[in-house]
Amino acid sequence: VQLQASGGGLVQAGGSLRLSCAASGRSFSSYALGWFRQAPGREREFVAAIMWSSGDTYYADSVKGRFTISRDNAKNTVALQMNSLKPEDTAVYYCAADSLYYGGSHDDDRLYEYWGQGTLVTVSS
Repeated sequence: VQLQASGGGLVQAGGSLRLSCAASGRSFSSYALGWFRQAPGREREFVAAIMWSSGDTYYADSVKGRFTISRDNAKNTVALQMNSLKPEDTAVYYCAADSLYYGGSHDDDRLYEYWGQGTLVTVSS
């Protein structure tokens, strides 16, 4: 199983970026795909998740209304559209896959079995 994240970069506050996660190696039809981020000196935190089969989405309060997670079944990719970026959004962003075997909350990173390598997002003020 491979998750390949891309799309990070440097952007000014108020700008936009679109992250993409290419998933391969198995069918993810019964999985949840999520985005997490980790800023320097801080713990990894949940950003957003999407149920691959239903398309149901979940967001951290800090990004609601600014970020949108989506999936493309044909391309086996999950995207994170980030608008109105703030300096506090600066972090390494990771995509991850949760088989839902253990149930639980989509914001719990311990439930995600597969992780991508991360892509750096830097928002300048």
